[in-house]
Amino acid sequence: MTETAKDWKYDKHVPSEPDVCSKIIEILLGQLEVAGWTSKDVFGIHMAMEEAIMNAIRHGNQCAADKKVHVLIAISADQFYAKITDQGCGFDPDAVPDPTSDENIGRTSGRGVLLMKNFVDEIAYNEKGNSVELKKSRTQ
Repeated sequence: MTETAKDWKYDKHVPSEPDVCSKIIEILLGQLEVAGWTSKDVFGIHMAMEEAIMNAIRHGNQCAADKKVHVLIAISADQFYAKITDQGCGFDPDAVPDPTSDENIGRTSGRGVLLMKNFVDEIAYNEKGNSVELKKSRTQ
């Protein structure tokens, strides 16, 4: 991503408290607006980021007061990048059951990984499974 006057970065270690997520999302949405992103892109990024941050807080760190979530976000006029890392033991994203299969339709959880995949262009987990990277190019 090339630096321009509108480029914005957020790089913080935040507490494992669910309320923190909405504060980060509010800041992120404002910066996407400043950078001129479309409402469709903003919606998708919002959904993917909320899921990634909440998963890190709730599932990764289990809301433990002594654990932090590292949130790194970079936005330019045409690229979005985020890396969310928790201090949990990780998971295997390939082992998450398909939430659209008949036996999982009624489950109230397990849709987050699929949701994130549908709203960004690229999603990648580290080997341990406690860090996710999200990338999206601006639609024209």
